[in-house]
Amino acid sequence: MPEPPGCLRPPPSRRAVLAALGTAFASTLTGCSTEGAGASSSRGVTLTFSWWGNDDRAARTQEAVRLFEREHPGITVRTSNGEFGAYVQKLATQAAGGGIPDVAQVDYRQITQYADGGALLRLDSFVGDGTIRTSEIDRGFLRTGTFQGRQYAVPQGRGITGYAYDSALYQKAGVSAPRPSWTWEDFEQANKAIAALGLKGPDGRPVTGANDGGGNEDIFETWLRSRGGQLYADQSRLGFTEDDLTEFWTYFDRMRREGAVASAADTAQAGSTETSPMGRGLTAADFTWDAPFPGYTTLLGDQIHFMPVPTTGGRAGSYFKPSMLLAIGAHTAHPKEAAQLIDFLINDPRAGDIQGFTRSTPPNRLIAANVAKTLEGPEVEIYQYAQKMEQYGLDAPPTAPPSGDVAIQTAFTRVYQRVMFELATPRQAARELIDEANRELR
Repeated sequence: MPEPPGCLRPPPSRRAVLAALGTAFASTLTGCSTEGAGASSSRGVTLTFSWWGNDDRAARTQEAVRLFEREHPGITVRTSNGEFGAYVQKLATQAAGGGIPDVAQVDYRQITQYADGGALLRLDSFVGDGTIRTSEIDRGFLRTGTFQGRQYAVPQGRGITGYAYDSALYQKAGVSAPRPSWTWEDFEQANKAIAALGLKGPDGRPVTGANDGGGNEDIFETWLRSRGGQLYADQSRLGFTEDDLTEFWTYFDRMRREGAVASAADTAQAGSTETSPMGRGLTAADFTWDAPFPGYTTLLGDQIHFMPVPTTGGRAGSYFKPSMLLAIGAHTAHPKEAAQLIDFLINDPRAGDIQGFTRSTPPNRLIAANVAKTLEGPEVEIYQYAQKMEQYGLDAPPTAPPSGDVAIQTAFTRVYQRVMFELATPRQAARELIDEANRELR
């Protein structure tokens, strides 16, 4: 999931933490709650609310919560937040013990795990009676918080993928600024053109076109969707074949062998923007999310811009994904008040002004448009980029992935590294990944 401006760690580092937890947590989640049960008056109510994020997000969220308390004098909100990895571990422990906070920030890839395990409260009744207003949230986007057709979480931010790229290097190589309709073939030719410049990085090694994206499941999903496919057929089955994955891995394997993308060693050691091949001055582009993108400009300069992920014949595979969502713990004693807090954080214009784009673009269209007037520099660019892609035309996002996805993502990177280091062919690796993924989903 995307992180706020100023956070330089890209999504794979978070996934590694999630995958380390494994899917074992799902089996330990017990208990259930009747939707809306336990509602009480707001007199003397204390809610717990937790989230992850940097100091800026924490300060702004605290300010919004204090405003909520002033507007609801009978409700006190006890807050807690932390770094993503520690937060995820703590939330998993709380879920296993039946103690998820009254309101909790959750990741897109936790929805299925926690909803299926009975750790989250269904929100359909609160959406239906208007306690949580959703009229200004795109219907397809709201669907990302569902499991088996029921609403369990509401998006708190809207993110989209792209490539941070060095426009000066592209211009030097004679490559035009990429348009939303550019293709995977165009991307390959751009990478080869940049590599052909013969430039050297700070350590004297060749500068290539981009990081090797073969081990990134997000890039593969975008590739699949641009071909009319999907990563998962539903919340329990893969949506792609061995041939699909073999073609994708062959594409990046070929570029790496030809020197058009980063070497295996440089790709394998990338754990943050600073340690990525692009951050070390060895490539001209790096796949990323919109929210962390400003970190690239801070590190590398104003010539870094945000470009679309390639298409297949003009069909875009990108989609708007929730950077994070808000959910209610299944065992809350105060579901109505918890729902009121969620509604306030998402729909109150004052709360929107306070929180800004700290969780990526606000899901409420009106609030997003108003807050966007205050943006500057790269934040303006990513907001305009999202608008451009929306106008170009994107398919609706899928529902939350299966709980096994966190382990499959780790396997995806690990198995592709066998291809990068020439320990397996793309076909052999694809067969291995699919076998492991099917075992995980079962």
